[in-house]
Amino acid sequence: MAASALGISRPWQVAGLAALFLGLAAALLFSGAAAARAVSDPGSMVRWGLPISKAIHNVSLATVIGGLIFAVAILPRTSGPRSRVTNTVSDGEAAEHPAFSRALAVAAAAGAAWTLSAVAVLVFSYSDVAGQGISGDAEFTRALVYFMTDIDTGRAWLAVTIIAAVVTTALFGVRSQGGLALTLVLALVGLVPTALIGHSSSSSDHEGAINSLGLHLLGVSSWVGGIVLLALLSGILTGSKPGGAADITEPTLRRFSSLAGFAFVLVFASGVINATIRITSWSDLFGSAYGQLILAKSAAAMVLGGVGLMHRQWVIPRLGLKGSTLSSRRVLWQLVLVELLVMGATSGIAVALSQSAPPQPTTFAPDASPAFILTGYELPPELTPIRWLTEWRLDWLWIAVALFGLVSYFLGVAKVRRRGDKWQWFRSVNWVIGLLVLTYITSGPPSVYGRVLFSAHMVDHMALTMVAPIFLVLGAPVTLALRALPARGDGSRGLREWLLVFVHSKFSQLVTHPIFAAGNFAGSIVLFYYSDAFGYAMRDHLGHELMNLHFAVTGYIFVLSMIGTDPLPRRAPYPMRLLLLLATMGFHAFFGVAIMGGTGLLAADYFGNLGRTWGQSALLDQQTGGAVAWGIGEIPTLLVAIGVAVMWSRSDERETRRTDRAADRNNDADLTAYNDMFAKLAERDAKLAERKTKLEGR
Repeated sequence: MAASALGISRPWQVAGLAALFLGLAAALLFSGAAAARAVSDPGSMVRWGLPISKAIHNVSLATVIGGLIFAVAILPRTSGPRSRVTNTVSDGEAAEHPAFSRALAVAAAAGAAWTLSAVAVLVFSYSDVAGQGISGDAEFTRALVYFMTDIDTGRAWLAVTIIAAVVTTALFGVRSQGGLALTLVLALVGLVPTALIGHSSSSSDHEGAINSLGLHLLGVSSWVGGIVLLALLSGILTGSKPGGAADITEPTLRRFSSLAGFAFVLVFASGVINATIRITSWSDLFGSAYGQLILAKSAAAMVLGGVGLMHRQWVIPRLGLKGSTLSSRRVLWQLVLVELLVMGATSGIAVALSQSAPPQPTTFAPDASPAFILTGYELPPELTPIRWLTEWRLDWLWIAVALFGLVSYFLGVAKVRRRGDKWQWFRSVNWVIGLLVLTYITSGPPSVYGRVLFSAHMVDHMALTMVAPIFLVLGAPVTLALRALPARGDGSRGLREWLLVFVHSKFSQLVTHPIFAAGNFAGSIVLFYYSDAFGYAMRDHLGHELMNLHFAVTGYIFVLSMIGTDPLPRRAPYPMRLLLLLATMGFHAFFGVAIMGGTGLLAADYFGNLGRTWGQSALLDQQTGGAVAWGIGEIPTLLVAIGVAVMWSRSDERETRRTDRAADRNNDADLTAYNDMFAKLAERDAKLAERKTKLEGR
């Protein structure tokens, strides 16, 4: 059966690019973003070249991410017959699956386009900012170098170019799934600079806008890249080529459908959040070209969501049936083609939006306060007890993490219970409490006041690293995932397989080793607060999020090594756990006392320049923060120590019960053998005494 009969023929595979450029041109003309400027016009080449190169950059980046996702988590790596027991292929038959090879070839070609387009965007961006055309003279080159090294936008695009070049190089040489997974992580890191330099970076809620844009880019790249890969792999997936592998359309589409559903929710929700930050009135939404482009993009996203729902509810179930009809497969690829066309046009609109000025201003006001310049927000009102509950600033990144964790956990619980297995309600309650605490810490008053008060920051830090992890660890999420996620038998690696790989990896053995976990937990505090890392985390949004991530993960691993029930490569005996906890408590006390007695202001260029007119002085507040570190840090550690003691006691009780059961089964064979041993020793001693007496009698 010909590939064109079941898949998408080659002319139609490039239809998405045509839709991309048509949508881009129409949106640019509609918004006026490509019109000549009255002052400092860089010329038509730059005005059109910049959005076109951005469009190519976005599509090629998405294709790289999509290709890596397919290779890492969707497609089987090999096509030979597999053992039912080990799920492996014999060495003589371990040939790469054609779809796997094609996915990596597509990703490598897209990586080259990504690198070149990133270079083009870098050069065009400088020309656009400078308001001059591209030239090859020395002055233009010197100014371009300055733009790349000293201006945020230039540095961001230089970072993207370097990341793209490294990822592309890896795609031409790496074939192991572990190496490809690391390459995928690096490609996703390439989204970060793009999120930091858009209109979001100077919006009224700039951190919320950056986070929502980053989540939006993550969802779009996964979704668009997956659709592109489906179109380019259509003939191979159906196994329609002579000598090709078996048809893997149904499992591939089913796996991607789950990812696409998650991506749709992420794209739509983050898009709405980002739009509400930049558009604050109905007139801006309906009366401005920017708002109307957002409406068009939203409508296209709803169409794509509807097509995805058709895939999930109608097409995929029919493909899974034996003897599925040719018409069902034709409908499948026709729907993929529709998605490709709509996504191409939507991507063009998105690029035009990035080139258009939003209704809200994107520059600081001339009379901006010191706090607004340093933090991006005005000073909150003076901290009072009630404001520990009322002052919130939503961090959409951590809210997304919490929602994903909540939904995934309860889907897993429902699946386990449908199978007839039990899951303790105690674990579920702890998981929910942990996510609520995490949300309160990252979006609530501790986060808001932690940006202007060292004492509040220390409450934020200690709760993030010691309070939330206790509840999250008691939720046993890894155990639940291993019970709920299905195992694959076709050689591909799903979430369950990757989870097992990570748990048993050398990296996991290192970071979860009890001594390393305790040393990292305690030592990173000193390294962080007594280095420039603390100031960077307070001044820069990316640094702040990395700080949150580091301390949350560090605390989670430490608590997991102490009282966790999830699988670990190595667990310390209970006496060592208590010793490590006591050492940690002592270190926290030492750190808190050092801060309390300190006379130098940490991150002085930040806390000393906020212009705060209420509360204690910055130095007195820092000393109060030392007391917080001492007090709050000890209480959770003590609770963990109590938990270790309880687990130790229960372990002894279980061992005693096990011994008793064994004794009942063998009629106290161990005790009888023990008594017999002493009886034999006594008999031997008696004989030796008798022999000695006889010798002395002679």
